[in-house]
Amino acid sequence: MVEETSLQRTECPVARTLEAIGDRWSLMIIRDAFDGIRRFSEFQKSLGVARNILATRLKTLVEVGVFVVQPASDGSAYKEYVLTEKGREVFPVVISLRQWGERFLFQPGEVRSVLLDNASGQPLMPLEVRSSSGEKLEPAQCHRVRCVDGGPLVAD
Repeated sequence: MVEETSLQRTECPVARTLEAIGDRWSLMIIRDAFDGIRRFSEFQKSLGVARNILATRLKTLVEVGVFVVQPASDGSAYKEYVLTEKGREVFPVVISLRQWGERFLFQPGEVRSVLLDNASGQPLMPLEVRSSSGEKLEPAQCHRVRCVDGGPLVAD
């Protein structure tokens, strides 16, 4: 049996992100939170996920700071899972996954949901990776470097 290793100490931001929020249930919970779901029972009803899996994922999402648990806004004894700033910053990631799926995983004429801009009622523009000068970038036009706090590492 292959032993899973933690990616929490890797230098790769993609690996650390996947460690924190990269499983399907976590991303679906976050997606539902963007749609206004806040209570355990509402997440369970929406997702159809087993209670133990949902509880584990919500606990992890609270631990990594995506959600905070607060008393219910209606004054009841329930608790609510509220997205933090860190959690709200996952929005472009979810939109990117959605747009990729819309483009590549549906056949013509197949029913699917579409996300609309509340102000215009129109579908969102496709997300694109842009350079600091605004040019659209493809993978071959980018490269990685090791850094600390956004600046490249300098040799001693």
